[in-house]
Amino acid sequence: MSPKTVPFVVEARGTGVAQHLTVPGDNQHTFQADTYPSFGGADAAPSPLSYALGALTSCNQVTGDIVAKGLGVQLGGWTFHVQGDLNPAVIGTGAEGNANFDRVAVRVQVQTDADEATFETLRTETERRCPVTQLFKRSGLEFSSDWERLPLS
Repeated sequence: MSPKTVPFVVEARGTGVAQHLTVPGDNQHTFQADTYPSFGGADAAPSPLSYALGALTSCNQVTGDIVAKGLGVQLGGWTFHVQGDLNPAVIGTGAEGNANFDRVAVRVQVQTDADEATFETLRTETERRCPVTQLFKRSGLEFSSDWERLPLS
């Protein structure tokens, strides 16, 4: 491992399709994963795909906050709506094809004092620097994002 690499670790255990996950460390975090009944789950916790889409929103917000500080702009509240379109035939029945989302669309609203040009830099730099956005974009799926600048309140 490179000395400049930060390891992110998740440990998990489970039975059937349900899982208990732990992020070890001084401030250990735990969470659950399950899936929809059509995939054999009880829908007792978010599905792995929901976590993937949630990771996309939260990583954009973290990265956006870092980028905003570098640009010297203030941010307020964020609102996200993400939709991932998945053909369940590959995972569900073993059909040939790509098990990935076909398309992911992100809608972002963020309160800021940035002018229009700086807001565009915030958007492009956030997407370029966000590891989860890059995972999605580089996977080959159709990716779109629509960012809206709202007044800082």
